[in-house]
Amino acid sequence: MFDSEVQRILDFVARGIGVRVVGAPGSGKTTVLRSVMSNLEKAGVSVHFISGLRTHRSIPYAAIKGLGLDVRPGRSGVLDIADVFSSQLAKAGKHLLVVDDLHLVDSESLAVLEAVRRRSDCPMVATAPETWVFSRGQLAVLNNGREAHLQLDPLHYEQVHFLIAQVLGAPADANTTARILTKSAGNPRLIVRIAETASLSNLLVLKDQQWTMSADSLWNEHLRGTLEALLAELTPDEFTALHIMAILGTARVDVLHKVIHADALEGLERRGFLSVLADNHNGSIAAISPPVIADYFRGSKKLRDRKLLRSKVAGLLEAAPHGVPEQYPSSDSLSRVLASLRLERGDDDAITSRQIQEHNAERERIRFERWQDNKTAANAAAFLRIYWGAPVDLERASRVCAETTDADADPRDLLFVTITEAMLAIHTGRGPRAAVDILQKFAVNNPHLQAEAEDAILFLSSSHGRVPLDVAKVARTVENPEAGMGGLVQGLLELYRFKPAAALQAVDGAGDDDAFLHLRPFVRSFALFAAGRVEESLVLALDWRAEARRNLDLFGVVTSSYVAAHGLLYRGHFEEAEYLMSSVFAMGRPGLVVDSLYDAMLRLAGLRHVTTAIVPALSIAAQARTEVADVGPLPGIGKGAYELVAKYNTQPSSFDRASAKLIRRQLKSGYAFEAMMTALLCTCLCPGKPALDLLQKIMRNSGLAIHDQLIAIASAVVEGDHKLLGLLLKHYEPDADTYQIGMLLRGALKRHVIEGDARAADAMAQASSIFAVRFPSANEQLSFNAFRSTPLTEREIEVAILAGHRTNVEIAEQLGISARTVENHISNALRKSGATSRNSLFMLVGNSLPPR
Repeated sequence: MFDSEVQRILDFVARGIGVRVVGAPGSGKTTVLRSVMSNLEKAGVSVHFISGLRTHRSIPYAAIKGLGLDVRPGRSGVLDIADVFSSQLAKAGKHLLVVDDLHLVDSESLAVLEAVRRRSDCPMVATAPETWVFSRGQLAVLNNGREAHLQLDPLHYEQVHFLIAQVLGAPADANTTARILTKSAGNPRLIVRIAETASLSNLLVLKDQQWTMSADSLWNEHLRGTLEALLAELTPDEFTALHIMAILGTARVDVLHKVIHADALEGLERRGFLSVLADNHNGSIAAISPPVIADYFRGSKKLRDRKLLRSKVAGLLEAAPHGVPEQYPSSDSLSRVLASLRLERGDDDAITSRQIQEHNAERERIRFERWQDNKTAANAAAFLRIYWGAPVDLERASRVCAETTDADADPRDLLFVTITEAMLAIHTGRGPRAAVDILQKFAVNNPHLQAEAEDAILFLSSSHGRVPLDVAKVARTVENPEAGMGGLVQGLLELYRFKPAAALQAVDGAGDDDAFLHLRPFVRSFALFAAGRVEESLVLALDWRAEARRNLDLFGVVTSSYVAAHGLLYRGHFEEAEYLMSSVFAMGRPGLVVDSLYDAMLRLAGLRHVTTAIVPALSIAAQARTEVADVGPLPGIGKGAYELVAKYNTQPSSFDRASAKLIRRQLKSGYAFEAMMTALLCTCLCPGKPALDLLQKIMRNSGLAIHDQLIAIASAVVEGDHKLLGLLLKHYEPDADTYQIGMLLRGALKRHVIEGDARAADAMAQASSIFAVRFPSANEQLSFNAFRSTPLTEREIEVAILAGHRTNVEIAEQLGISARTVENHISNALRKSGATSRNSLFMLVGNSLPPR
């Protein structure tokens, strides 16, 4: 779980640099520390461990005496103990000083540590809360010598998925993972406790090899002790403030100031128990973090206290929000939106997710009650619109579709209700045929809406079957411009067919009267991506996503995130893409229209794992629905491409046959955009003639030249023309495919190694190295791991990773082994992998471990 953090600390310590590890209570600081100690002790380093304890803070020398120093009787002063400790650190060999929970160490022990650190250059690794205000004594110990700072951030969705599987022995489904992430705010200790206690309380049940929720809540009494320990440091005022906030729920800051003293709110925010966010009224709202704390207070049996507190806050929730002028960015640039996305990573996914969930739940309740009072098509459309993005209550949705009256109804509302009913038919497993029947019956009963009904039929049948061969023959002038259907459907179908210019032309215009508000920006931003204008697509999608988050619009968040994820992955921004998708997964499985996009992002997130893991297991893609077709209208919606990559068995010839078969099926269905992306991915991962020929054919048919340089380089690679390849790489002009070309060269290297072609492998390793020097990238290159049949040992992979840029002596010094042992490991790795040089070995296994 913390491999990259542990490795960073080990690298710092190897260079004699101390590390301060900070994070919230339960963030994994002690776990990281124990792993570091275990690694160093195995390497022969003497580790001196001191632990601060809350109950020992007032006991003199309690922490330092835990070392068991041999102090002579009568000489137990600060300097006497420091003399003994310093002499231990001066012994031959490498030493490391480790202090867990420095903020809980007693003053006398701190004095000893300060004296020791002044006399010794031994590095120190210490842990402390991220928001702690250190005393002078604590700072005197910390600020002594070189020190690095390591922040342990909350876990994101995929990490939570893995952790639950480790704790419970099997993965959880998407909704359960999202709920645990939301309740824990990504805190590892709380994730483990919630999962364990929920399974003990039968709130989680194992179904089809996945844990799923058996009730609406995961709160249980077994969690009480964990929460009491978490809140142990709070003052009485802060404790009462949390109780009030649990009653209020998510509330505006100006409301909280009326019932809670400002000092208490500031104390909670400093300790990390309060998250402040911008709301959709351009004000500020605050919520308890982690949200499970609110469940702790709401589950309290002290009813009298709760009544008193409720009377204290009565009537405050209806106060009008203060208006704050909205500020718009002055420039649209990739650097700006990426900087905003990276800044957002510091926010709390759980709080944002809960904010959107509560907003949708409240809207659903109000609109359903309004429909119950007056069952008009307008009220039904307003209610059902929520289910296009938010999770669906099938019983309510079916009832609204069945009982809504169409008297004096707006045609736009009637159409929306009928399309939603058709989508429900698909969602419940009745299939596209049933959906088409519903729309055809509607067209017969409403002749004035026949044109719009036919557009909707075209939209559904094309999205769940195949695209008509000639979209122009089915495209018509929209008879009712108010409905806004014809142009949007035509644009979407052109996107399916990989005709981005035609798609952009079809959705040109503001679209203020669109029946489906998010379809126009979706087609526009994804068509820009398909046309090779990746930066423009990213800027548009990320700006759209930021606006949707501000408006608590789940539909907009999911659709914009899907487009942005493709752009980020295409440019190699894996960390940003994984955060962005994780933030969507944290909101739980969404509604009718975007459910398929949610599954597509699960497969995209799992794609990196299955290409780099030695033994792919617990992939997040397992949470995606499996009862879908292998081909889909857009990349990732069909499961075929993911399963092709996941089942790769190190035989390039079999991969070539399977990939070509899948791409032809995608083309046969008319999904040329998906076919192009699959052919491009397969060509870069494992360059072969079948996929490359199909990619060239698709690009010729599209009339686009956006991948010409990549295709030329791929052709030279596949044909084995290394002289031409060198010339093409030498004269290569950077374009949108720079990252993909790096993938292509690495994939070719691994293919040659697997096939045993040492000459070609060395030539490709050289070409890849030259290209990497000319176009350095901080991003990890995605490529197949080549060691599924003859895996290297963990130590051999570790040595191979370092062999590309360090000598045997340097590797031996870092790992705490002899240079002869390093040489043996490299020899074994070369023999097992088939690589013929240190450089090709490094290139071959360069991404087999998590990025550092």
